[in-house]
Amino acid sequence: TARQLCETLVQRTRALQHHSWALVELHQHLALERCLEDHESVLEVQSSWAPGANSRFVFRKNFAKYELFKSNAQSLFPEVMVSSCLEANKNMAHSELIQNFLNSGSCPEVQGFLQLREAGRKVWKRFYFSLRRSGLYYSTKGTSKDPRHLQYFADLTESNIYYVTQGKKHYGTPTEFGFCIKPYKVRSGVKGLKLLCSEDEQSRSCWMAAFRLFKVGSDPAGGGGGTGPVSGECWGDAGECWRDAGEILERCWGDARERCRRMLTSLRWGKPEGCPHPLRGGCKCLRPQGGRTPRSPPPAQADRNPKAFVRSLCHLQRVKHYLILPSEEEGRLYFTMDDGQTRFADLIQLVEFHQINRGILPCKLRHYCTCVAL
Repeated sequence: TARQLCETLVQRTRALQHHSWALVELHQHLALERCLEDHESVLEVQSSWAPGANSRFVFRKNFAKYELFKSNAQSLFPEVMVSSCLEANKNMAHSELIQNFLNSGSCPEVQGFLQLREAGRKVWKRFYFSLRRSGLYYSTKGTSKDPRHLQYFADLTESNIYYVTQGKKHYGTPTEFGFCIKPYKVRSGVKGLKLLCSEDEQSRSCWMAAFRLFKVGSDPAGGGGGTGPVSGECWGDAGECWRDAGEILERCWGDARERCRRMLTSLRWGKPEGCPHPLRGGCKCLRPQGGRTPRSPPPAQADRNPKAFVRSLCHLQRVKHYLILPSEEEGRLYFTMDDGQTRFADLIQLVEFHQINRGILPCKLRHYCTCVAL
């Protein structure tokens, strides 16, 4: 399974143990990618590829892998996109309603505008979509939900859902937030792909989370309306299964967090002691004293402050650097990237914050720059 292979790769590459390691299915010729669920058979997925296609698996971190199982999962479903559910449950708070859906292993009815690429054409049109228990529909008359105006669009149980990574280049998407419904029977080529595009990242995240729940449910034991468990279970050394989100995060993250703290305190020039990323030129995570990245030098202030760090990230194919300065207040040390407006007790806390909040960065931190191709 994908989970077993990830565990093996973590051991063989001596990577830092973390719950977010994932196996990503990549179709470069189609600009599509998706994170495999823990229970999926890697060989079965590979056997569905077209012979000679430019497809592969990539082993990397996906910090959104367990977002559905965190206490703030309701943020994935904005109130405006589940309004019909709220109308039927007027006395229930939005967060409580979403949590009830997640606990039951079912999916709320999600609706909203999406751009649709017409089959065989390069024209994109805006339609109002609704995800119901019977499948995905779009309205042929504005936002009408009258059965006469609803057009059946896709059977999600017989398809996989992919992110479109270079939508404007390959498909002329109106925005960068494209995704694709790819039926199992479609092995190669663009024909048969159902291409969609959201107006923003939040909308796309909502649809992708809803598709995931619709397809396999949120019950790790395989309950709900799905056909199997999603990435919501984690197995301990003694063979016990942890299904509670808090327990998963606490147990999986505890030891790794402590090891990472020790690693960061022993940072030296170049590669820090115990760094799990065997890259040329040293660690690409956090560098002391302005460690260099080719073609894009970090802020010069880092060279003048021996205790400073640099946060390096790649966004829109450009490497950017952000200076992290230590400071003391009332005898307590903290780190900041915005002149003290946002303060962090340590570097781990700083990184975790920017995985959830963009802050002064151009985007949220998604995964380490390192990846191992199979």
